Amino acid sequence: MNGDIRMAMPTYRRKHKIHFSECDPAGIVFYPQYFVLFNDLIESWFDEMLPEEGYHGVIGGRRVGMPTVRLEVDFKAVSKMGDEVWLAIDVERLGEKSLTLAWACTGADGVLRMAAHQTIVTTSLDTHQSIGIPDDIRVAIENAIAAARE
Repeated sequence: MNGDIRMAMPTYRRKHKIHFSECDPAGIVFYPQYFVLFNDLIESWFDEMLPEEGYHGVIGGRRVGMPTVRLEVDFKAVSKMGDEVWLAIDVERLGEKSLTLAWACTGADGVLRMAAHQTIVTTSLDTHQSIGIPDDIRVAIENAIAAARE
């Protein structure tokens, strides 16, 4: 993976306005805030894919964990308070027990601000061992990928 992320058709995206609370004293996004923004994006994506239980139901109800086991990030340009950006994720790989996502934060001006590759593994929150991606979650992800490609 080379950090160059081109997402003509991301699996999921939404617009976000950069808030004061996401910035450091230099007036730009404090880099850990991107991780919070993208975790929130993944939660929203799951809430839309699985509307009856959402992300909370998967984690809290079913006790299926989704920890990050690999994260590779490139910071390309600054984002400042008040900037309108697009946060997007794309499924690069859907495995038996893991999935790899590409993240992109792109300004309304089309400039890529930040890009990342994240590998998530599904685990049991009781045993902390990896488990297969539950069938309904796999189908929801496959449907989201297909819908994004239409």
